[in-house]
Amino acid sequence: MTCSPVLMTCGEPAGIGPELAQKAWQSLRDEMVFCWIGDPRILPNPELAIEIKHPSLAAQTMANGLPVLSHTFPSNVRAGHPNPANAASVVEIIARGVEYVQNKEASAICTAPIHKKALQDGAGFGFPGHTEYLAHLGSVEHAVMMLASPSLRVVPATIHIPLEQVTDTLTQPLLERTISITRAALIEKFNIKNPRLAITGLNPHAGEGGKMGSEEADVIIPTIEHLKAKGWHLTGPHSADTLFHERARASYDAVIAMYHDQALIPIKTLDFDRGVNVTLGLPFVRTSPDHGTALDIAGQGIANETSTVEALRLAAKMGAAS
Repeated sequence: MTCSPVLMTCGEPAGIGPELAQKAWQSLRDEMVFCWIGDPRILPNPELAIEIKHPSLAAQTMANGLPVLSHTFPSNVRAGHPNPANAASVVEIIARGVEYVQNKEASAICTAPIHKKALQDGAGFGFPGHTEYLAHLGSVEHAVMMLASPSLRVVPATIHIPLEQVTDTLTQPLLERTISITRAALIEKFNIKNPRLAITGLNPHAGEGGKMGSEEADVIIPTIEHLKAKGWHLTGPHSADTLFHERARASYDAVIAMYHDQALIPIKTLDFDRGVNVTLGLPFVRTSPDHGTALDIAGQGIANETSTVEALRLAAKMGAAS
């Protein structure tokens, strides 16, 4: 087992994050080292937690209990019911985890899902989500969200915006940055020497020569041609409805899609449980399970830990490559 641990943040304490942390420890205790940042009192079985003072001590305790960097929540936690009074602590835990990684005291961070409204109501959280906050902590202007599973890697060029805003947001500089960051990460973190990237169109049939929209001719094709001139392995724009079947997936290492659902629907259809959210372009490694807080099943002991386990495994692998 590696002695440079992955850190897992608590996320929304009233969600399934605490349960998933404990289940992930049970699955991975003999495979890798990670420690959880949160309040051990909210774990399903607090007696399985071993409090430590520093991430470097996680390796000594991993086999016997879940290593925990304790962070006490100021108010009660009731499963399924987010409490805005705990919001500031949730944000502090994320920042604390990032600080450990940036100081090289841990190899990567794996974040459990947060409840954005609770953070906004209780802590004035001014970011659309985890990705934007982590970019702020990492002092970068542009981070990229990749969804990765054993069968597919996808990156949406535009993310959490209304569909009606996609055409105005999708510009050549944005698309070029997204492709560049993705390609660099595939080389540096996934050990793919010359990544093959397939680029979708925005419109049906990739615009069909301008009959169904001009974004392909105005934005996507010029960007592809500019980057291909550097010797990069790019294809497209492809019609998105023919890009995700098994034979097509064998022809590329990742897909750059134009908007959120165009990227996420295929991967969640192909491999719902094993999808992992990876933030590219940060000065540290961050992964996350590809699901939300699941407040409707919190506290029932029935949450599926597969995505969390895969997120921790990928974080360890990418952290080791850093």
